[in-house]
Amino acid sequence: MSDGRWIASLCLARVGFALIFVAYSASLGLLKQDWGLSSAQAGLIQSAWHAGYLVSLFAIGFLADRYGAKRTFLATSIAACASGLAFALFADGFASALLLHGLAGLCSGGSYTPGMTLVAERFPAVRRGRVMGYYLAAASLGYALSLWLSSVLVVTAGWRTALVACALGPVAASLLSAWVLRGTRNVVHPSGYSNPLRALAEVWRNKPAMLAVWAYVFHSWELLGMWAWLPTYLGVVLAYGREGGTGMAGLGIAFAALTYLISMAGSIGGGVLSDRWGRTAVILLMSLASLVCSFTFGWLIAAPVWIVVAVAIAYNLTAIGDSSIYSTALTELVPGHCLGAAWALRSVLGFGFGAISPWVFGLVLDLGQGGGVRADAAWGWAWTVLGIGAMLGPIATLRLRALRASVQMAGGKR
Repeated sequence: MSDGRWIASLCLARVGFALIFVAYSASLGLLKQDWGLSSAQAGLIQSAWHAGYLVSLFAIGFLADRYGAKRTFLATSIAACASGLAFALFADGFASALLLHGLAGLCSGGSYTPGMTLVAERFPAVRRGRVMGYYLAAASLGYALSLWLSSVLVVTAGWRTALVACALGPVAASLLSAWVLRGTRNVVHPSGYSNPLRALAEVWRNKPAMLAVWAYVFHSWELLGMWAWLPTYLGVVLAYGREGGTGMAGLGIAFAALTYLISMAGSIGGGVLSDRWGRTAVILLMSLASLVCSFTFGWLIAAPVWIVVAVAIAYNLTAIGDSSIYSTALTELVPGHCLGAAWALRSVLGFGFGAISPWVFGLVLDLGQGGGVRADAAWGWAWTVLGIGAMLGPIATLRLRALRASVQMAGGKR
């Protein structure tokens, strides 16, 4: 199979796996009403997903090192199918949703880091940023399709149907993955480490790699919080000062889907530019631009809708524009025999920090609204919290750029 056909098929599978990732966020506004959730409870359910996801990524990194990325990718896809359907069919309140959404996150990491390892194994460094961007952009397309599908189904058939429809994505993706990887070799890199902790220690002592990891950690705080609350916030913006309901919620989800669709250009463009200009240069460009959005977005609740949607597009575009670059940088800074350990460490730190972001966002929102703060100020401070948590990312990137070892990235372009 040609490289082009291979990556296109793998990206299509990634689209299917991603359908379940934002299914809960898409219906969050309605689920809050039907399940009687506070904003903090609603955010905690989303955080449960991220917590489960980070545990899966930690474990899967070591499994991929030991058994190979291909074998790990295919085996875990089965668990992703079962857990996604369980959440869609059986969640009916805070407790069950917290448990089942966390379980779905726990079983969904196999399509992420093993997939990136498969890309890194097949494509040379001079093309890797671009191709990694394609793979990350496929997830954005999946998020957009999930939100668009949900925006239609929550209005016409209810949120349960929307969840089930999205949960069928991993089923189709698993079948496609088995087909596209049938001729791909399962690579197990030789390692002198019988104890995974020694591989972790090697990554921890790798200063350039750890700076890339820390930059990703602060990036995750902003990105995961934004993804969790964007559809709900856009629905609130549409309903602000006028009668709103299910129709506004559906329209808010549709607008969020548009921002995800356009954000594909961020993933691809960021990867392409990082091949040309260097990894750290493009990370700084994207991260600083997304910080501006974090500090302004929530204060625009009373602004004209077209302005809010335009900022949401820019926000999603820039917040995800550097995601693929962190991943590409790690493949260039870490030797192959402990790349899985690097993915694992990055996942625990990044998704661990990012997992609490939606919950903290909800807490700030509850405190603001409960304290009698105006709606625009409550949402404004909630979004500002995402920017505060992400401010250290560019600092870590600047320190990485200053190191001599940074020339290992992008063929010497840093």
